[in-house]
Amino acid sequence: MEASMDPAIEYHQWKEEYRSTLETFSDKNVFMLFSGGKDSSLAMDFILRAKKEFGFDFKAHAGACPIHRYPDKEKKRIGSYWNKRGVNIIWHDMMETDEYLENAPNPCVACQKLRKKLLKSSLTTSIEDWSRLFIIINHSLWDIVSYSLEYILGELFSDFDHQANSKKNQRFMQTAQRFYPLLKMKEGYTVFRPLIKYNSSSIKKGITQAGIPTLSISCKFKEFRPKRILEKYYEKMGTRFNYKQVFDFARRSLSLPDITTYTSIDKDEYLLNLF
Repeated sequence: MEASMDPAIEYHQWKEEYRSTLETFSDKNVFMLFSGGKDSSLAMDFILRAKKEFGFDFKAHAGACPIHRYPDKEKKRIGSYWNKRGVNIIWHDMMETDEYLENAPNPCVACQKLRKKLLKSSLTTSIEDWSRLFIIINHSLWDIVSYSLEYILGELFSDFDHQANSKKNQRFMQTAQRFYPLLKMKEGYTVFRPLIKYNSSSIKKGITQAGIPTLSISCKFKEFRPKRILEKYYEKMGTRFNYKQVFDFARRSLSLPDITTYTSIDKDEYLLNLF
């Protein structure tokens, strides 16, 4: 952990970090997941700029959930910006109202399940050659720091019953795979997290400097997510983290599963339960 100077992420630095990956995009079916938040918006900016340099195409898919964050006016505002830059966002209807989330024990878990179900359905019906598929999803370094603390406090330091154990283990498996920037799966498709090595403070500054619009409506369920609460702490304390140190700690102290634990999983199981 270091005192934060909040440097914005430089595109050219990011491009060189992932040059070998970007150079493979020209013959891939690049499927980008977009939420309109700061992480996916900066990732979209970088991928769009890389598209011109490396000569590839991609499609941006957005699951509008929870609905109160995505009224037509908001989707039009954000969509208009990206449309002017040559990206036509595909907005997917989640087929459930916010009442469905409100009635769930944890609305964030219910929302994530809806998104996974939508992703699996969209890919199953549209992808013919899985070996050409590249899925871009956006987690930041602060996300995996939060997952680590959630695991330490919620499992290692807590007294939980055996019935809850299986759910905690599944949660650990879900979050642990997000530490890996690149997963080459057994069916040939790849999962890419382009911002996992960067602090949210740097992402926010990059968004501000580039003048990129993001969702203006705060999620009313955000307090159910531990990482949102912890993010406030990081901001309050002015801290940022180093990816290598975080990864080494998770591998050494939290028994982070080896990457092959995930790359050997069948796509139906991975996309619906772990992704």
